[in-house]
Amino acid sequence: MPLSATRIHADTATVTVASQDRAVTDWSTRYFGPWWNATAAADPGPGALADDGGLVLADVDPDRVDDVRALVTDYGHEEVTYANARTLVAHHEGTTYAVQPDERIGYQATGRRLVIAGDEPEPVAVAAARLARELVRGQLLANGWTVLHASAATRNGKAVVTLGDKGAGKTTTGLLLALSGWELLANDRIFVRPEADGHVRVLPWPSAAALGFGLLDAVGLYDRTRDRVLDGGQLHPTQHPTVTQALMDGRREPLWRADGKERKPQFFPDQLSSWLGLTLSPEAHAAGLLFPTIRPDATPGIVENGRTLTTADVFDEKTEDRYPDIFGLTPTTAPGSETLPEFLARLPRRSLVLNHDTKASAALLTKTAEELLTES
Repeated sequence: MPLSATRIHADTATVTVASQDRAVTDWSTRYFGPWWNATAAADPGPGALADDGGLVLADVDPDRVDDVRALVTDYGHEEVTYANARTLVAHHEGTTYAVQPDERIGYQATGRRLVIAGDEPEPVAVAAARLARELVRGQLLANGWTVLHASAATRNGKAVVTLGDKGAGKTTTGLLLALSGWELLANDRIFVRPEADGHVRVLPWPSAAALGFGLLDAVGLYDRTRDRVLDGGQLHPTQHPTVTQALMDGRREPLWRADGKERKPQFFPDQLSSWLGLTLSPEAHAAGLLFPTIRPDATPGIVENGRTLTTADVFDEKTEDRYPDIFGLTPTTAPGSETLPEFLARLPRRSLVLNHDTKASAALLTKTAEELLTES
């Protein structure tokens, strides 16, 4: 059976996802889309790694899962949590073998060549896209890029980057700007790199976007999302089933986990445009920084708090809790990250307070973001 393949390009990083099941490669094409220039490609063949990129071979193959599990058992293993699943990992002669027994997914990694097998197409497709993204990340980090916890919206090739602690309003800021005529570059994480000409380039980190019921309702997107679900549309599989049921039932109040975290609708990257009508941006230069805080009872406005880039804003292996680098895809050193704070410190910045009045908050954000573009 001929292979189908998706080719992914992000700056100089390249990865090919290949499978005998077209549903697997179509998933990666859809997931990375215009953000990472993902396109259907010809059969990758034996020369797929000639450009020193990465290759993910992913197929439905239950026998291969059993073979990998046997190898993991034979070689001795450690147990870790990877992608929220119990994962057994073994290393042998330069190859990493891993298996998720409950999910029935097996992995084999040798350098930038990864083989994934599972019992069903969708879990295999999800795992293939996740590892393709990790391969891209490893290549970009080795080429001087840094990952920040940030959202970014762009206009005319210039990006306003929003930084802040969890819950500060990064996703809300990106969404409100995108609904006000800007382009959305990323909703939660971005790649940034200082350039010799003094600019800071920004690339997206494609990921599912978690948007709470309250935010969707406030910006007029709840009914549009619900209609899509009622018509049979499927949101990202990481979404909890209770969220899907709440949408079908027309419930708008937030859903909470036992640990106090909100369960939210999880949108595929392409659904940000096809469902929500947003325009996605694949690259820009940073023009300014926003540091928002959401206070429900406050009046939206500019504040003075001296907030600057901190180590907490940088996403690295120490802060990665869901996907530890069990396959050795992340370089041990990241050139260029030491100069990033200096470059970002040159950019104009604003700290501001937002509230749950999305119209007032959006007006403040667009005015402030336009000022930053003018000052840059």
